[in-house]
Amino acid sequence: MNISDPYAGERLKLSPFYPRAEVLNIREAWAAWNGYKFAEYYYDAEYEYFCVRNACATYDICPMQKYEISGADAEAMLNRMVTRDVAKIGLNRVAYCVWCTDEGRMIDDGTIFRLASDKFMLTCGSPCTAWLAKSAFGFDDVTVTDVTDDIAALSFQGPTTCAVLKKLGLEGIETAKPFDIRHFPFHGGTLMVSRTGFTGDLGYELWIEPGLALELWDDLYRAGDDYGIQPFGEAATNMARLEAAFIMPAMEFNEALRTVNFEHDQTPFELSLGWLIDFKKPHFSGRRALLEEKRRGPKYTLTKLDIEGNKPAEGSYIYKDKRCTKEIGYVTSAMWSPAVKANIALAMIETPHIKGSLWAEIYYEKELRQYSRVVRCTRKTKPFWTPDRARATPPPDY
Repeated sequence: MNISDPYAGERLKLSPFYPRAEVLNIREAWAAWNGYKFAEYYYDAEYEYFCVRNACATYDICPMQKYEISGADAEAMLNRMVTRDVAKIGLNRVAYCVWCTDEGRMIDDGTIFRLASDKFMLTCGSPCTAWLAKSAFGFDDVTVTDVTDDIAALSFQGPTTCAVLKKLGLEGIETAKPFDIRHFPFHGGTLMVSRTGFTGDLGYELWIEPGLALELWDDLYRAGDDYGIQPFGEAATNMARLEAAFIMPAMEFNEALRTVNFEHDQTPFELSLGWLIDFKKPHFSGRRALLEEKRRGPKYTLTKLDIEGNKPAEGSYIYKDKRCTKEIGYVTSAMWSPAVKANIALAMIETPHIKGSLWAEIYYEKELRQYSRVVRCTRKTKPFWTPDRARATPPPDY
């Protein structure tokens, strides 16, 4: 949500990168994320999207919640909290994960960084301090510390990112595989680089102490000057993540601890994240409920759709026939994809109907008049956008 109050920014925290971001945000398009002043876009969302897909761009992720979990019981504590097996995460590796209530409803998703045998960093979109404290109950040797304000972070995404990081002097960065972590000396401190991101493209995330944030920004932008480096905001991020079929809170799922209406939250199975649940490991929060859901099947299934025509199906209902006699689901996110050249969407559809005929009722405006049409939807089984460069090691130079 854009900030309309001209003084609201003064009441928000400023990212360590803000002095540089402020100059580049020529539209003054600011929003708020976890108490930080945050860029919705800088110049134009579609322009920034094309920077991500064709060159390289930076996205300020300082507002993202970051927790350090350390101690002899850190692994066991996280393993009881999240659904996947934390013991399988190798040293200097990152793993995507989710965690649930005892009813199997999803609280949030995030990433776990294994920094040592007894030290982890958990990142997530929303504050999770209270749930982490509950999850740590009963473990003698575990410490949970909110380090959100102690780590400055940039997401650096796009096909020329590896070339820029090599020019920055990060020797051997091209050998980092997806979800690898590397550490480099930087201006007397340490720069941590993970090959991670939220765009489905080649990309990295850069983690540094706040006092070195501006040096990192300046050095990175000097190295990227010939490679088309630009900043991008939340709007372009949302376009890129949808092409990759990544889920977004408040769009594909509601956080269970904030949801008021019964079952207006979701389960990992409903979000097609069953692959993140490891029933072979010891007990974890929600295990019994999720095991029962696996047996009976989820009520809804998040489904990737290629939609006929070029009118985005934002806010549309999904029906099982063209006459719209039976509603079987709803669209969570939709757009015309420039990279895929298709009208794409994610939709929650009643599981018994996902393999049948699917139709979307789309409402749109043309020259101040409202129109509607019913169009056929084709179910897709793979992400809409999966370039080879996102997985190639070493990545190609552009």
